[in-house]
Amino acid sequence: MFRVKRRRWEMDDINQFTDYGDDILGVEYIELGDWSEQIAQDLAEEEGITLSKEHWDMIHFLRDHYQRCGPCPNGRAVMRLLEDNFSQLADKKHLYHLFPRGPVVQACKIAGLPLPPYSVDVSFGSVM
Repeated sequence: MFRVKRRRWEMDDINQFTDYGDDILGVEYIELGDWSEQIAQDLAEEEGITLSKEHWDMIHFLRDHYQRCGPCPNGRAVMRLLEDNFSQLADKKHLYHLFPRGPVVQACKIAGLPLPPYSVDVSFGSVM
């Protein structure tokens, strides 16, 4: 079981995730059990992103990884995961093309996952 006091959440199972407030960006976390592809579509639309198969592959990968391993220790670890697991399809530059405001911030938001610690800077992983 994971316990993080700073984020004020507890997790036994991905479907029992509970958040008690807004994150630092003012985006309210979605309970992981309530997440759906329609919610992801709506969040992507808000971000100005049209989801392709590549986006969905990364989103599902992040959710599966979160369920198996829990939260990543920091934003660089998320970026490394994406680079390592999608290196044949996407290099770092292509990840920025898919998620223009940054692969860590946007991919986690669309996947309904909390931002990793130390990645609360909106420009983290962004070319803007």
